[in-house]
Amino acid sequence: MKTPSSLIILGTAGGPSLTPHRAQTSHLITVNGTYYVLDAGDGVSRRMARAGADVRRVGTIFLTHHHDDHTAGLSTLMSLAWDGKRTEPINVYGPPRTKELVDATVQYCSISADIRIADGGRSIPLDKMFFGHDVGVGEIYRDENIRVTTVENTHYSFHTGDAAGLYKSYSYRFETPDRVIAFTGDTGFSDAVAELVKGADVLVTETSSCDERRNFMIQDGRWDTMTEAERDGIMRQATMGHMSLDGVGNLATKAGVKKVVLSHLTQRVEADNYEDWAEEVRKYFSGEVVVAEDLMEF
Repeated sequence: MKTPSSLIILGTAGGPSLTPHRAQTSHLITVNGTYYVLDAGDGVSRRMARAGADVRRVGTIFLTHHHDDHTAGLSTLMSLAWDGKRTEPINVYGPPRTKELVDATVQYCSISADIRIADGGRSIPLDKMFFGHDVGVGEIYRDENIRVTTVENTHYSFHTGDAAGLYKSYSYRFETPDRVIAFTGDTGFSDAVAELVKGADVLVTETSSCDERRNFMIQDGRWDTMTEAERDGIMRQATMGHMSLDGVGNLATKAGVKKVVLSHLTQRVEADNYEDWAEEVRKYFSGEVVVAEDLMEF
């Protein structure tokens, strides 16, 4: 018997990277036929097409944070739904400045939309369909299918000066009729996140390597263009704002989750293979560990 909920990992690539076989971070949760999207990195719409999912059915989108590898596909996803003659609102929920992001999307897409309205193919203005909502932590959404709760994680905890505390990054818990699906988002180890994802049937966790990130930037030439301050900054972000492999395992064990899905994968220099990372996580977590590929379904 088909369960009421499903999860498709649409995109599995972490960071501002371009890889031939992985789209940027995005997920599609379906509960009783209703779509919910979490994050919308570049490639989300094409991955939905590959999955046989109709973008016109996307009415509810959640964002963990506003780095572009989680938001770059948002405008395309929403405008394709509008172009496809969706008439119901599309609501986007996320940390502070989500409304600003959606308003900017309306402005970005408005020239094309104005032309299509003039063409006669559409009549509903974008600002009557696209709505952004800045939300805090705790329960942020509930309908007949799901209950969604968040906590702030540590992705931006290393920020100092004027940026300290200015930006927010969330982890998510989705409670459906048949199971709990949780997402760390981008974060370092956090007791608050461990409490949020406690007992989850599926935990989708970011998976990163500071060394691999540096090695790839050396290989493609970016490292040589950076100042010492820029190098220090990006390494500080990579070590303090992201989860190590032992951190993933320890978090899963502390939270007592049933299955860990490794996603948001740092691009590797040698090969697109992460089974050794899964083996490292298994040293600290005795449950099932799966390396995500685009379009995997759970």
